[in-house]
Amino acid sequence: MIVATAEDAEGGFHPPSILDFFPPAIFGEGTLFEFTRINAAQLLATAILVILLIVGTRNMRIVPGRLQSIVEMGLDFVRVNIAHDILGRKDGNRFLPLLTTMFFMILFMNLTGIIPGINIAGTSVIAVPLLLAVISYVTFIYAGIKKSPGNFFKNSLFPSGVPAALYIIVTPLEFLSTFIIRPVTLTLRLLMNMIVGHLMLVLFFSATHFFFFTAGGWWTPLGVGTLAFGLAFTLFEVLVAFLQAYVFTILTAVYIQLAVAEEH
Repeated sequence: MIVATAEDAEGGFHPPSILDFFPPAIFGEGTLFEFTRINAAQLLATAILVILLIVGTRNMRIVPGRLQSIVEMGLDFVRVNIAHDILGRKDGNRFLPLLTTMFFMILFMNLTGIIPGINIAGTSVIAVPLLLAVISYVTFIYAGIKKSPGNFFKNSLFPSGVPAALYIIVTPLEFLSTFIIRPVTLTLRLLMNMIVGHLMLVLFFSATHFFFFTAGGWWTPLGVGTLAFGLAFTLFEVLVAFLQAYVFTILTAVYIQLAVAEEH
């Protein structure tokens, strides 16, 4: 599937396009139940994650086995390096289920972009990043109101220490940056990274297919080069998948921390 855009009926090379993110329906075309390859990637990532967590925590032992150790390392990473480090132990434990779910959901859906036969991340369509950003946004507001019911919006829009005359400028900027730009940037950062990663992988492997099987001759060495770049970029995409899950989750934790800070 990753080389599907490599050539047309005349054998010419065609690079990947945004149409890759609107694949044909597997079933239910034109209905609310339309199911595509991206939906298959999302279900596959969810199934693998759920099975891994269930099997890895089903028979917990004092001396953990290999799978239990891997699961515990992953859970401890979120708990220690994100939840407790940003929010402290009390608030970290309070929001740990959300942060853990968010991190592993993004990570596993990102990784479907390098699985042969799937070759597209479950987070490369706006629905998933937008949903997660809305959850992060709602949690931020909930945490702030829960901490300071009467002062959260006031302190967010009218920060202390600013001369009253400047609020006409500061308040609209604070509203935009706090309540509009944050969810938008969360959505776009994850979405764009996954889109670009997919397009780059398709470009490298499509070019490899073209140089090896269509152009041939003296063009074949270029295919070796694009294949090498494609394999290297695949490894890079694994790193990007992890980093994007980490960045999204840690920014959510930071926003929550700002909402429950003492000045609110």
